[in-house]
Amino acid sequence: MRAVHFGAGNIGRGFVGLLLHRAGYEVTFVDVNAELIAMLRAADAYEVREVGADAAVHTVTGFTGIDSSADPEAAARAVADADVVTCAVGPTVLRFIAPVIRAGLERRPESAAPVAVMACENAIGATDTLRDLVLDGAEALAARAVFANTAVDRIIPPQDPAGLDVVVEDFFEWSIDRTPFAGAEPAIPDAHFVDDLAPSIERKLFTVNTGHAATAYAGWIAGADTIAHALQEPAIRAAVDAALADTSRLLVAKFGFDPDAHAAYAARAIERFQNPALPDTCERIGRQPLRKLSRHERFVQPAAELLERGDRADGLIAAYGTALRFDAPGDEQAAELQRLLTELEPAAFVAQVSGIDGAHPLQPALVDQVAAARR
Repeated sequence: MRAVHFGAGNIGRGFVGLLLHRAGYEVTFVDVNAELIAMLRAADAYEVREVGADAAVHTVTGFTGIDSSADPEAAARAVADADVVTCAVGPTVLRFIAPVIRAGLERRPESAAPVAVMACENAIGATDTLRDLVLDGAEALAARAVFANTAVDRIIPPQDPAGLDVVVEDFFEWSIDRTPFAGAEPAIPDAHFVDDLAPSIERKLFTVNTGHAATAYAGWIAGADTIAHALQEPAIRAAVDAALADTSRLLVAKFGFDPDAHAAYAARAIERFQNPALPDTCERIGRQPLRKLSRHERFVQPAAELLERGDRADGLIAAYGTALRFDAPGDEQAAELQRLLTELEPAAFVAQVSGIDGAHPLQPALVDQVAAARR
């Protein structure tokens, strides 16, 4: 069995690539980092070291790499021959890998079984987005692939870029929507195939990602270097707890989660953030604030749904306001965020950045947060 994974970074090697290897796939990593691809091509194996209560070391073999910027034809051929295509490149990069996947589908024999395409990104409906980009103007290729949304969860801290080995937490979840496969799901034993992905992906996004980002922005403002150090500050911990109390009410009401089981899930997320073996910086987790302040992301989407239900979202709204103050050097989105705060009136900012207009009950609270950040 053959798999192609776009994104040969730590998530690709330490999570998706590892699970595909464990499932028996020969994995081709596709990336534009020529140095990284050269290391993959020269190596026979790399190690994934899981740290935590259930520590373990896994050796990954049977892989190769392709630099898609230097040899897009080779990347397309790999897609044409694959049984599974995955990616972990970030939602904003999907548009760059879509043409390569499209070229691969064009080269795929019509008699071949459809290739499973799954975007492993921290975003709702990322595979739907990728499908639309791949099939734009080429809808005749739709029969050559099955596109399935996924929800992924594994914390991987910054690593020494000198080698291929990866340190990861000992927790992971990979949930995949089984419905597009019509009973012919790809063989990935470590993945969890579900009939309804929404509960899994929203639980993860609005607990792990919301909590991580809320900690990062509050910690960055307070001068904390790492996420774990930030959570040692009572005021920051209280702010994060307030944001997760909001999302917990929403998730329990929306999907019928057992309240005690979900409370345990949220508590486990905080424990994971505090793992001393996984030091991660507030600055890194806070990167790309404009994306994280957008309409369907970790603060605005759950807050909007809560207010639509007649509930409150004070913790999420406060976290939104904290994120507005993120101004890390070298982060292009942080610089753009600060420019927009200066140039746009609050209501215009909320509409443009967060997709909330004056007709929505959340708009006044977000406008107040923007106005306060401008002062």
